[in-house]
Amino acid sequence: MSDDQQEPQAPPPMNLREAVGGPLGMAETALPGVAFVIAYTASGSNTNTAAIVAVALALVLTIARLAKRETTLHAISGLVGVGIAAFIATRSGRAENFFLPGLLMNAAYASAFVISIAVKHPLVGVIVANLDGEGKEWRRDPQRARAFVLASWLWAGLFALRLVVQLPLYLTESVVALGVVKTAMGIPLFVIGIWLTWLIVRRHRTPAAVAEADATI
Repeated sequence: MSDDQQEPQAPPPMNLREAVGGPLGMAETALPGVAFVIAYTASGSNTNTAAIVAVALALVLTIARLAKRETTLHAISGLVGVGIAAFIATRSGRAENFFLPGLLMNAAYASAFVISIAVKHPLVGVIVANLDGEGKEWRRDPQRARAFVLASWLWAGLFALRLVVQLPLYLTESVVALGVVKTAMGIPLFVIGIWLTWLIVRRHRTPAAVAEADATI
């Protein structure tokens, strides 16, 4: 490659619309929780009524996904998640338990990212390598490996932040506040995490990726 030729540009940013599952994916993530809180408030703190409304809305969104012939796994997973949350809330009689599975998932995700860093297999590196097909090539590039570690710490921090903010609300049975905060820290925080991850990772590609780009010039 001659001196007057420009270096290969970094790949374009990932599609945030696809990352959050499109409009239906965003609706599945946010609306059942919002519906639960609204129904809970409107029904005079009736947990059963709120759970039924949330599950009914999740069912409608699932049918909409199936009608669009989207992946069955994506269509069903949201409904199953809401169903489990509703079951726990109604069985315990505690409305705040509707949000317990989400808290546990955040704890699990944060732990998984920290453990992956500790065993020198940062999850962001594993995920990105599987998506772009580069395998373990990135492990030969110290800068790229450090970028994946940094991005993995970012995700561990985001999941931990959700716990730090939401757990006190759960423990004090602040159902409405918990629902509002969970929604605010849901998709918006996820989108920020995706964008920051792209900014961190895009600067360091493997030598093989650069060589492949050079070969096309």
